[in-house]
Amino acid sequence: MQTKMGLKKNEIDELIDKAWKGNLERNNVIALYNVNPIILFQLADSMRKKVVGDYVTYVINRNINFTDICIDDCAFCSFRYNEGYILSIEEILAKADEAVERGATEVCIQGGLLEGMGLEDYKLIVTSIKDRFPSLHIHAFSPMEVYHAARTSEMDFRDVLKELKKAGLGSMPGTAAEILVDSVRSKICPHKISSDKWEEIIKEAHRYGIPTTSTIMYGHIESIEDRIDHILRIKRIQKETGGFTEFVLLPFMSKNNALGRIADKRSGIDDMKMHAISRVLLYNVINNIQASWVKLGLDMAQLSLLFGVNDLGGTLMEEKISKSSGSEVGEYLSPEDMEKLILKAGRIPRRRDTLYFMV
Repeated sequence: MQTKMGLKKNEIDELIDKAWKGNLERNNVIALYNVNPIILFQLADSMRKKVVGDYVTYVINRNINFTDICIDDCAFCSFRYNEGYILSIEEILAKADEAVERGATEVCIQGGLLEGMGLEDYKLIVTSIKDRFPSLHIHAFSPMEVYHAARTSEMDFRDVLKELKKAGLGSMPGTAAEILVDSVRSKICPHKISSDKWEEIIKEAHRYGIPTTSTIMYGHIESIEDRIDHILRIKRIQKETGGFTEFVLLPFMSKNNALGRIADKRSGIDDMKMHAISRVLLYNVINNIQASWVKLGLDMAQLSLLFGVNDLGGTLMEEKISKSSGSEVGEYLSPEDMEKLILKAGRIPRRRDTLYFMV
């Protein structure tokens, strides 16, 4: 018996066996991505249950995007110069204060690349928040921002990481990854750091005791092979450092940006296949697979819980980047609504902190 994709049942069984053993090679993953989706979905859900059980986690946090002014010109960005603002330290602290009042354990801080913004400016944001809220976890500054701080301050990025950690940085978002394939990056973000430089900064952060997330932005001009190569790179890094807390899937948002005019349109099946193959490929390497409710929408984020996902990220409270590129689900999901969404999917909600300790 053969499947619609041409693989015999025994060949599919062999792929599944390799997946459980963690022995999938690149061509195996591509083949598995292209089998009947139900087979992939069932495998991903079984692996999710084996690794994390029926718990679905989330964190109470707040995004603080401190500026939309940026010297870069990424083709996928709808956020750059949308309003042309820069938050003062007082305004950043006011947002942190509101987050704490609403029960947040984390603030996630990112912004555009301001011309002339160096290490001391980034440190001031961290130290100002830490001085006022010592127990608040600061999850901040992508590898691109670290590189920008180093470049502006004429420093080695390793010293920037050390100084930020000393100032109170708790962890970093593994954003600015987009697709870690330079032939794609040359088209969508030609002035961003290379795939190798992103990896180098991430590995050094992990070595200095700064955990990070890992991400992928998919659904534009990249191929399935590019996606798989990206996830394989994340897997290899995690095996070396163990510093990734989760893998976050970020569907490309196509409105109000140049890339959206040439990008292939995603489908719901494609979204679910991406979440499922990520669980399968990262099985027993990265335990937490996160769906972005603000990008997928609430219904699809809920559905993803059946296809390998075990984390829904944060409550956010404010979200400017996805909103500027077409998100229509709002900027805040209350803990109560988050838990209802999880329960209706037949899962058990658990509130966590940034590093996946339950609170």
